[in-house]
Amino acid sequence: MDRKGQAGGWPAIAVALAVALFQLPLILNPGYFSHDELQWAAHATDPAFAMSVEGIWRDTQIFQYRPLTFSLWIWLSRLLFDQPFAFHAVLVAWGALNAAMLTCLLCRFGLATRPAVAAALVFAMSAFAVQTHGWIGTIGDLSWVSCALLVGLLAQRDGARWALVAGSGALTAIALLSKEAGIVIPALTALGWLMLGRRPAWAWATLGSGVVAALYLGLRLDAILFTPRTTTNYEWSAWFVPLRWAEYQLFPPMATRAGITGLLPEGFASPRVWFAGLVWLAMAWTFWRAGARWLLAFVLIGAAALGPVLILAESANQYGYGFAAAIAGLGAALWSRTDRTGRIVLVLAALLSVWHGVNVMRRMHEVGELQSRFSPAMAQAVSAADHYPVRLRALDPGQHWIYLRLSHQIHSYHGVAIGDRVQLVASDAPADYVIGKDGALTPAR
Repeated sequence: MDRKGQAGGWPAIAVALAVALFQLPLILNPGYFSHDELQWAAHATDPAFAMSVEGIWRDTQIFQYRPLTFSLWIWLSRLLFDQPFAFHAVLVAWGALNAAMLTCLLCRFGLATRPAVAAALVFAMSAFAVQTHGWIGTIGDLSWVSCALLVGLLAQRDGARWALVAGSGALTAIALLSKEAGIVIPALTALGWLMLGRRPAWAWATLGSGVVAALYLGLRLDAILFTPRTTTNYEWSAWFVPLRWAEYQLFPPMATRAGITGLLPEGFASPRVWFAGLVWLAMAWTFWRAGARWLLAFVLIGAAALGPVLILAESANQYGYGFAAAIAGLGAALWSRTDRTGRIVLVLAALLSVWHGVNVMRRMHEVGELQSRFSPAMAQAVSAADHYPVRLRALDPGQHWIYLRLSHQIHSYHGVAIGDRVQLVASDAPADYVIGKDGALTPAR
């Protein structure tokens, strides 16, 4: 890769505008995707909870030490929850900015404008990115990837040593205060140094981010690894690494699957998994034909961008956000170094990934529409009830999972206490209300 490229200013602006346009279904989502968004909206009106969030800046031994994310989340929930279009617009704009920064970074690597722009758009429209841009609970993922991209832009500027060390250290600290995944930044900068001709600027960026990461691990490693988990998805083991790694490789071409969670080993019998495996092998072959160094970059940089999520018991779409940016960027870098056959493979993989993202976007908009009707109806039913719990069942069994999420541990909704006063029952069980296919409630008797 060339040492210097164009700044990418106008292409980056065009990418940001295109992402905002393509993701209008996320912006125009009238509701929310999951229980955590509703939980934080309830917490935002509770002064005691707001004070507890302020206190987590000092409590570095809690499992999820994300004080910057949680503080921003509660502030935005207090400000924007009742205007979901505005709330979603903030996240999509943030995601568009990340795509614009990726465009700038690729241009500064010396890539031509077209492949840089295409890569940024493929990244932003991937299933990993779409869920991150459309779910309020992914603020931490948006933040740490922003910081990683800014570190890359800083390292590519060839500034003074002290500025590189201090800047990369500060950005890594912000990433780690947002989410633990920021720990991968030193690994990414080290690979940048190795793959980009051992340039001193990348070494200084690695030093700055590495010192901060080492201090963070010294302070937090025991809490991260050994704090008791409240949910099984955060359990960890080194034995999970091969399965998790394979899931993130296979998921992008699987355009009809909404979520990565539980993909393997249960999915080994699915034709979709084998098709996705063939697409990945074609990608790996394309990188290998450009040289062993390119195949190594394809494997190592992708794994580095995933980092600690590979040891977890479950994968999640938003965990692959940084991975999607890294692989899209590598694909753009390979474009000028491969032949017509290789380009066909890259285009096919990109189209499948974008199609996948569009399907995920449609699903998220659908869930938001259901939530916008269901949650107010649920609160009204609870408010009018003469007994608890109010039992609800979904008319469509395929929607049961949606309402399970939207009723899970919701403290209150618009001032109506919910908690354990609502129970979602099986579709063939007795109930007080039936949830229609549009999310509205009708009395069951």
